[in-house]
Amino acid sequence: MDHHLITAVEKALGWNGPQSLGQGFAHGSMADPALCQRLLTPTRLLDTIMRRSLSSPQFRCFQNGEEIHPDRYLADVATRRGPSRTMARMDRLGQLMKSGCTVVLDTLDTFDPTMEITCQAMQWWSRELVQVNVYLTTNDAAGFNMHWDDHDVIVIQLGGEKSWEVRGTSRTAPMYRDTERSTEPPADVLWSGTMKTGDVMHIPRGYWHQATRTARGNGYSLHATFGFVKRTGVDWLSWMADQSRHQEMFRLDLGRWAAPEDQTTESWRLLSAIPALTVSRPPAEYLAARERERPSRRHVTTLGVFGPVTDVVCMTDFPPQFEHKADTIEVLAAGKVLTFAAPAEPVLRLLLSGRPANLDEVSRLTGLDAHAVSGPLLEMGLCAELTEELASGFAGFVDQA
Repeated sequence: MDHHLITAVEKALGWNGPQSLGQGFAHGSMADPALCQRLLTPTRLLDTIMRRSLSSPQFRCFQNGEEIHPDRYLADVATRRGPSRTMARMDRLGQLMKSGCTVVLDTLDTFDPTMEITCQAMQWWSRELVQVNVYLTTNDAAGFNMHWDDHDVIVIQLGGEKSWEVRGTSRTAPMYRDTERSTEPPADVLWSGTMKTGDVMHIPRGYWHQATRTARGNGYSLHATFGFVKRTGVDWLSWMADQSRHQEMFRLDLGRWAAPEDQTTESWRLLSAIPALTVSRPPAEYLAARERERPSRRHVTTLGVFGPVTDVVCMTDFPPQFEHKADTIEVLAAGKVLTFAAPAEPVLRLLLSGRPANLDEVSRLTGLDAHAVSGPLLEMGLCAELTEELASGFAGFVDQA
């Protein structure tokens, strides 16, 4: 899936693909800052907050580096039939922003189609799961104190300005669940400066950083942080433990009360089987299986109730995998395997490209019946019908297939 924002980010950072993720700090500016307004504006963010039932920790506010109690900007609103929903008090939120605060909304991609499609494109690009958190800071409010993240991030300044300081890591490859914590940042500063609209920054996992608008006076900063949670050897070993269930010896109860010599025999039997298990399922197989088995994202399904489907788009978190057989082609995605006649491949490539595809146009281009080919893809959830709302997420960023 070719996404204009990803192309702009690569050029800004001097990258040629995702291989540089996690390899070192990088900073640059996009050639076309207008992409930022298309992605998100402060008022669009506030409109989303106003129309959703939100709660902490997904939606938070901070002042002076400290989290504000949710009761100051959230309230339970009763419905006519009794149950209540937690909604933002927009008047109170406005007062907080006027006095200076930082508003944080995590996983905006679950609410906003533009951010959803952007995260999907970044997942296809990086082959890692991606979520986006958004930070709106007003006037001279401080941001978070110096900290590090347990994942790689790409920060895009969408509007206004904010001062940043980035330092290196004090522990190699720190993790969310780890044997020890990284608690003291190194003294050397890698980069400090002001992020302006269109600026892009890559901060690898474990790098210390902080951002603030302190002493900047009136104004604001809006930035999006795309988080990439890359797979590690620990994840591979966890998957490997699940794969051991295929072998009977690993499913048997451990002989807690067995004689010492029998326990020794059991230990050697299990230990001797582990090397063969790891060789038969290397990390590359784990990564491929993870992509194949990841379920498709939520999407609207009307089953033709409102008329025939005219346009579709692939909804998988990772690019579908194709395997050629003698006279068939298999599509592996979302935990499913779909088999088609080999001549259907040109249609499949267009429908599963990640870009919106008009079925009549695909039929005209390929000389095949794209409507017939799309049926199983829609039924199995690999594709979704392109609603107006979903199409808005592609507009200006992804061209039609």
